[in-house]
Amino acid sequence: MSLFLFKRILTLIATLMGASVIVFLVLEILPGNAAQLLMGPDAAPEAVAALATKLGLDQPAWARYWHWIGGMLTGNLGDSYAYSSPVLELILERLALTVPLALLAMAFTTVLALLVGVTAAARHNKLGDVGLMGLTQVGIAIPNFWFAILLILVFSVQLQWFSAGGFDGWDEGIFAGLKSLLLPALSLAVVQAAILARITRSAVLEVMREDFVRTARAKGVSQRAVLWTHVLRNAMIPVVTVMGMQFSELLAGTIVVENVFYLPGLGRLIFQAISNRDLIVVRNCVMLLAAMVVIVNFVVDVLYAVIDPRIKASDI
Repeated sequence: MSLFLFKRILTLIATLMGASVIVFLVLEILPGNAAQLLMGPDAAPEAVAALATKLGLDQPAWARYWHWIGGMLTGNLGDSYAYSSPVLELILERLALTVPLALLAMAFTTVLALLVGVTAAARHNKLGDVGLMGLTQVGIAIPNFWFAILLILVFSVQLQWFSAGGFDGWDEGIFAGLKSLLLPALSLAVVQAAILARITRSAVLEVMREDFVRTARAKGVSQRAVLWTHVLRNAMIPVVTVMGMQFSELLAGTIVVENVFYLPGLGRLIFQAISNRDLIVVRNCVMLLAAMVVIVNFVVDVLYAVIDPRIKASDI
């Protein structure tokens, strides 16, 4: 197990370094000048040059890259050009909303997908299976922003059970915060749950054809116990793979839903930073999202070994 983890950790570090180089180079080749944008089109060239020197934009690219890496390792991400405040504070403030939103959406996705997928597999080629798979096909076709608007019209405008947008903060209480995130989480979860349900159904059907399932049924174990105790665990490897990718997508893809519900999350911060050409904020936010994706994939790899020890043995 230690060798397995060592290899995965080396891969994690190498991937993070490669991602940092790509993120830095991509933003470096973008047209425009951050100092010129902040000073305005009519600013004097001397003032623009002075601001560029203050922001470190006059240094060579390799020096700025190593300064950025060193800052990330020490927790000093620099100051935002547009907000004139530490980037780390901005990111942590927005992560306090985006991470709970992604976790809540992932919880809805997992519960709905496992229930629908296992139920459809248990009723293979029957009316229930056809109906549930038809619903998942509709769920895949629904855009997140359209479903978000539909939820606002029904639960905010008509029923008035929830606020149409905004977030008062966690100072108002956990229940109030989760209530504000409920509709956005549902709008994010509908497409992901539909995809995961179809993957779950296919994986469960494949495992149900194995000999140990027939043996368990011959011993008198009920179908429900076989499905949820024996079949589901053996079918979890492809499901966990998709769940890892979906959670990464939920972390990185909340920008549209956050704008629909006017939530001050990380996605909205990236959108505003791009509009202001605040490259230092964009660079750190994109690198953070890339790191989250890589770390989630690392966790998925470790879960593989926990679910199926054969993977760990074959990797050594």
